[in-house]
Amino acid sequence: MCKPDAERALVVRFHFLVVATGFHFDVRAFDGNGDDGNDLVIPNTLCYSTEPPHLELVLEVPGSVWECNEHSNLHHIGVWTDALPADSATYSELRCPLQLCGHDGDTAPIQFAYHRDPLGVRIELVDVAMKPMMEEFMFKAPVA
Repeated sequence: MCKPDAERALVVRFHFLVVATGFHFDVRAFDGNGDDGNDLVIPNTLCYSTEPPHLELVLEVPGSVWECNEHSNLHHIGVWTDALPADSATYSELRCPLQLCGHDGDTAPIQFAYHRDPLGVRIELVDVAMKPMMEEFMFKAPVA
């Protein structure tokens, strides 16, 4: 879900659903590749639910990939992949263009890739190599 006020949405959405949230990530300068292949540096604030299915709450950043739209604030569906570059290329070939991805210098995509279909539905391909780190640090409640 993409929300303009993440803290309020946390109370309204996650607590209404009786969902516990993990650590809140606040990245002031997220570095990724945009759909044109150029670097993008934008802020990113998010948290995940601690139980499957893992819901992700993202703070809206107007003018970015993390922007609310007029139809739905369901932002994307994430899926694990063990072949991120190949799967990303396949999605692009299937008229689901790359919108944003992780990169390391000229190597992209790495870690994740957002693709958007003609109806505006986003799929986030997430490298399965990220799963242990996400389970350890993102899907667990903060230690009190």
